[in-house]
Amino acid sequence: MTRYLVSFNDGAMDHIKDDEWEDLATSSRAVVREAWEAGVWVYGGGLQRQRASVVGTDGLVTDGPYPETKEVIGGFSVIEVDTREEALAWAARIAAGCRCAQEVRELMPDPEHDKMIGLADRRR
Repeated sequence: MTRYLVSFNDGAMDHIKDDEWEDLATSSRAVVREAWEAGVWVYGGGLQRQRASVVGTDGLVTDGPYPETKEVIGGFSVIEVDTREEALAWAARIAAGCRCAQEVRELMPDPEHDKMIGLADRRR
């Protein structure tokens, strides 16, 4: 199985009217529940609209993202499926639930990382 990052840009939901947020929350949570019940949901969430901090390899903290960055992530889901086609199908469901387009990227596999996640899951 392969993990995919399904994400949307900050501002992608700016078209949502104030009186629509409750319905949007219900529809997006329903998709998450479906993905969880299907066994493909790993993790996800929305990000607070705020300036990020960039921590350098030397530990120096600066405000970010860099000024030339036009788009930043507003929210994400991580799913685990057999094929890219399945990932795209889930992204379409997430897009409908969130009412905004989703970007899909394959995460690089790392068996050592997967072991650590398994150990962390057992600690809960």
